[in-house]
Amino acid sequence: MAGTLILVVFIAVYFSLTNGTFDISVLDIVKTLLRVDPRSDYDLVVFDFRLPRIVLGALVGFALGIAGCVLQGITRNGLAEPGILGINAGAGMTVVLFMFLFQGTIQLTGWLGVMAMPMFGLAGGIAATVFIFLFARQGGRLDPQRLILVGIAMSSGFGAVTMYVSLKMNPQDYEAAVVWLYGSLYGANWKFVVAMLPWLLVLPLVVWSRSHVLDLFQMNEDNVKGLGVAVEREKNLLLLSGIGLISASVAVAGAISFVGLIAPHLARQLVGLRHKYIIPVSGLAGTAIVVIGDLIGKTVFAPAELAVGIVVSIIGVPYFVYLLLRSRKSK
Repeated sequence: MAGTLILVVFIAVYFSLTNGTFDISVLDIVKTLLRVDPRSDYDLVVFDFRLPRIVLGALVGFALGIAGCVLQGITRNGLAEPGILGINAGAGMTVVLFMFLFQGTIQLTGWLGVMAMPMFGLAGGIAATVFIFLFARQGGRLDPQRLILVGIAMSSGFGAVTMYVSLKMNPQDYEAAVVWLYGSLYGANWKFVVAMLPWLLVLPLVVWSRSHVLDLFQMNEDNVKGLGVAVEREKNLLLLSGIGLISASVAVAGAISFVGLIAPHLARQLVGLRHKYIIPVSGLAGTAIVVIGDLIGKTVFAPAELAVGIVVSIIGVPYFVYLLLRSRKSK
């Protein structure tokens, strides 16, 4: 089943590399990648524009898919997702705050700016999570219904602060911030890819190493404690890992919602209920969603371009409503 997702990703990558304003044949793509009879115009299109965009989209999708899996596993709520819970909005607010505070002093696309933004995003994501845990608990436990309501409130509050700060920017920075907030890979470059790598080399492995704990979390919390699991410590470790993945993604590509909602559900349908398999397949599903969404956004609406975050939301909103109705019927 995972092989099917990999095949889908490769097909999307093929179309993304060969199609666009400047079409390139498969043979020319291969020659360019292998450095056989290289041409400067092909090098520019492939290495400076298309390839970093595809790689960044794949990394962001992988991170968001795993983060969504973590959130759904911890909360035992199939509707939990970084965008819906307000974690995206919290990370986005602090990244925009970083853009505002350091505009003119730090080049946002330079190495210092690119590497620092995920740390600001992490702070915002943690702040959002703290608020969620403060207000969504009832009787010492996370209440699934309150979780969604608090998440929506957090998203609105952080979104309002983000909009206020962005309006204080100069016109050029404001335009860049607005495009980024919708979840866009338009400005992707290799610096953003490098900024994502440290997070993706460590945090998915941490999450996967705790896959058996996520399996246990599907039981009643008292039963999990009875098995000798340090519940709060494990939750904090998994949450911090998930927030790190979300924050790094938001810092380089903006707030792309619903990937973390759809990917884990697809993974469970493909490989069952064991998180040992759900986690990597959820990452692959997230990769497929973002890469295909970006391909749709830049080709279907050409010569205009639609941000990948908007494309994924067009698919994600009806899917969220479907899951919400199904969860109500199952009660």
